[in-house]
Amino acid sequence: MVLVLVSLLWLQLSCSGDMSATHGERCMPQQPAPPCPASGQASVVDDPSWGPHKLAIVVPFRERFEELLVFVPFIHTFLNKKKIRHKILIINQVDHYRFNRASLINVGYLESGNDTDYLAMHDVDLLPLNDALDYGFPEEGPFHVASPELHPLYHYKTYVGGILLLTKKHYHMCNGMSNRFWGWGREDDEFYRRLRKAELQLFRPSGITTGYKTFLHVHDPAWRKRDQKRVAAQKQEQFKVDPEGGLTNIHYEVESRQELTISGAPCTIINTKLECDQNQTPWCLLG
Repeated sequence: MVLVLVSLLWLQLSCSGDMSATHGERCMPQQPAPPCPASGQASVVDDPSWGPHKLAIVVPFRERFEELLVFVPFIHTFLNKKKIRHKILIINQVDHYRFNRASLINVGYLESGNDTDYLAMHDVDLLPLNDALDYGFPEEGPFHVASPELHPLYHYKTYVGGILLLTKKHYHMCNGMSNRFWGWGREDDEFYRRLRKAELQLFRPSGITTGYKTFLHVHDPAWRKRDQKRVAAQKQEQFKVDPEGGLTNIHYEVESRQELTISGAPCTIINTKLECDQNQTPWCLLG
């Protein structure tokens, strides 16, 4: 926890005020990512005249502070330009288990508050570059912003990761995401089956002409390797549908909340300890 607090303090100090003009390389080493905003502060706006809906940007997170420095002011400015009311929730996993993206998104849904009515399951390393992308209220059904024909890496037709918008009602209809996926990958594929089971129609962008240049993917696999380990039991389970798990069986503790401002953009860090039933998913301890 001391390391987490020190890192968060460094994050707040290094991307605020006058320092934002001098640390571009530190924000994203070895990456052609946009620098942290240096030309003025991002405006803090939550204008009710923009509409009745408010978006919770739910970001599953662990130790990727350099990417966070870029993401928060970038997405805040992007959504303000589109007049999308929003708040940014960084669900920071601080336990000793392997990273569990799906469980952290479940936590984000449960901790997002009554002032929001839809959410974006949003990767911290994916930045929208086309202003025509829609982040509005997905009333008719889940809206996959980072669709396969636009995502720079993942192009299979059942892909629903990266950036997915859902109303809270629709997320609840799916019972959230499965908590069985410790380590990297597969949780999105299982969630696609949940969308089908709930009979929800999936929508995707149309009329976007920027192709695979629609997003900037700032993850550097050489610098930050993904946890892709699989033991035998996990390999057997990873392609199964979880019929019961999700919002109904997640166990976690919010250790603390911290309100931060990064280059004028506000966000909330929710430091979260997940619990693992090692009889059900012993692979949570790998790595």
